[in-house]
Parts: sequence; structure tokens; C-alpha cells
Amino acid sequence: MPELPEAESARAVIERSALGRRIVAVDDGDGYVCRPHAPGEIAAALVGEDLAAAHRRGKTLWCDTATGPVLGIHLGMSGKIVISDVDGTEVDGGDYWEFGRAPGDYRWSRFSLTFDDGGMLRLVDPRRLGRIRLDPPLDGLGPDAATITPKQFATALGSGRGPVKARLLDQHALAGVGNLLADDILWRARLAPDRPVDELTAPERTRLQRALRATIGEALRDGGVHTLPLVAHRHFGGHCPRDGTELRRATVGGRTSYWCPKHQL
Repeated sequence: MPELPEAESARAVIERSALGRRIVAVDDGDGYVCRPHAPGEIAAALVGEDLAAAHRRGKTLWCDTATGPVLGIHLGMSGKIVISDVDGTEVDGGDYWEFGRAPGDYRWSRFSLTFDDGGMLRLVDPRRLGRIRLDPPLDGLGPDAATITPKQFATALGSGRGPVKARLLDQHALAGVGNLLADDILWRARLAPDRPVDELTAPERTRLQRALRATIGEALRDGGVHTLPLVAHRHFGGHCPRDGTELRRATVGGRTSYWCPKHQL
């Protein structure tokens, strides 16, 4: 599920609890999560370094080191950054755990940094869809959805016959919106996900940009995408939290989508 709000939470965890700490060991043995690097390659680059700054654009995180390479982190669909103490006690990692996990559950730790005081930074990822790499490419990402300007949003939305939801999900146009965020944004904007971009009026485009800003702001404030009003109703037989109409379900833009047929037109 991690989308922009969860990525920002992970960035804040790193900023609060991992910067300025000397790295003395790296577990980069998961060749799939750490592709294209061979086991030991990331460790060779990072041991002896300090993390100096934590950044985010959309769902992508990267950390500058004091004198060396950049560490790129992508959470995938289930990843979470956790900082633990020398005895394994979680000291930072946010409040929300999926899949019935709880603080201290490191069964699915895919990558870790060990600091000179014995504490650790871990990527915990049950679905193994996260990614760790050195010097990640960032040029292909669009403007960050949390800070995008109206002018940038108009450019990102563009034109064409494609569905508006697919445009929101295009990370090259707009970085950070995933499936759950997109459905909630469109629900707030009262727009059906399959509306062709070319058919959106100027007032609808403005409404969509305002819904984007409001939805992301609420998720950042309240702890993540799972707190948004539509998310709990995205299931068979789910009903619109605004008017009680049974939600429609279909694949739009390659993703399972839910919307209210009564007020999302």
C-alpha cells in the first residue's frame, strides 16, 4: 500500500532517527530487492559512511551520505522503514503496521544498516516488492504530488482520450499518487475514474487539483492512506461514504477502481 504519505513517513523516520550515525555493517544479501547490485556491493559503498540527509519525491526515497554514494529506497507495496535499538526494540517506524504485524516483527527484513552504536535501520517488506539501489535515477519522475503547483498540475494532466485515473497514476507526469490515493482524490472531486482527460472542463480540472491537495494533506496529517474516507469501503458491496450508494468496481488504468456512480460522473 505505501504511497506518497507512507513514503513521507519513512523519510521522516530516517531524518529523525538515522542521520549522522556511522554505518558499520550492511545486509544487502537479498539479490532481488537490491538488484542490479551483487551481494556486498552496497555494503562496500556504505560501510564507514554516515547518512547525511533524507529526501523524497513521490514514492521514491533517497539518502545522501556524508562523502559517498546516494542510497535509494523504494517501499514497494508493503515496505516499511524501521529503526531498532541494539536489543531489537523498535524505536521509530511510525504507528501503522499491515498484515497483522506489530513493532519488533522483523521476519521480512530485506535490507538493513547497522550503526556503530548497535542500532539498525531495516526495510521490512512482506511482499518483497521494495527496492534498494545506489545512485537511483530520478530524472524520470514528475513533480511531487504534495507540492505540485497549479501550472505543473495542468501540464501533468495534459490532454488525450486516456482515463483521468491513468493520468493520476503516471509517475512520469505526477509522482506519488497510487491506486488508493487516486480513488479517494476522484471521489472528492466527484469525477469518474474512466472519464477521458479531454472531456474534463476547466472547473473540473480545478476541482481535481484541489482534491489532490486536500487528500494528500489529510493522509499526511492523519497517518497514511489507510485513514482516508473511501478506503474502508473499497470492497465488494462497499457503499459511498457520502451518500450510501453501492460503489461500482472495474479495472481502470490497469488498476482495480471503486467509485460512486451517483455523484462521480
